[in-house]
Amino acid sequence: MNRDSPLSDLESRLRPLWLAAQSGDERAYREALGLMAKRLRAYFRRRMPTWQDESEDLVQETLLAVHMQRGTYDPDFPVLAWMTAMARHKLIDRWRRLGRRDALYDELDDMDESALATEEGEPHAARDLTRLMQSLPDAQRRAIALTKLEGLSVAEASAQTGVSEAALKVQVHRGIKRLADLVRKG
Repeated sequence: MNRDSPLSDLESRLRPLWLAAQSGDERAYREALGLMAKRLRAYFRRRMPTWQDESEDLVQETLLAVHMQRGTYDPDFPVLAWMTAMARHKLIDRWRRLGRRDALYDELDDMDESALATEEGEPHAARDLTRLMQSLPDAQRRAIALTKLEGLSVAEASAQTGVSEAALKVQVHRGIKRLADLVRKG
């Protein structure tokens, strides 16, 4: 790490505070957590620009992990590296739970349905959609049709198909990804 970098400056401010906090100094502990929170917000916002609510949740989860694991800190290593390792694990866990690419489709879920309607002069769009949907496996096609075209909730679609909600979500995600790949390939 370059000694003149902002990270080395942050490490040089954080390290003595964290070592004092490890010895029981509550003021140093609060100040160290404040510096960590600021750094974590930047870390998560850069990696999750469209999920700001998730970023703040991850900051809190990571600070809790820092608190819970403070006894594992080895003073021979940089505090920021130790903290960032925990942050990275929290981020990976969140991506696994949410699906890293779900953000690509969230905006469509929030969009006004009338904005998605086909204009009278665009009969080809409906035909193209039908053709694309036919290229999907049955389970993916049905999951997308029920949740995205008919507007059923995942729970309703699950009840109608007899497929678990988790499996239905996976089918929708994979189907939309496959449709996007087909559209890109032309």
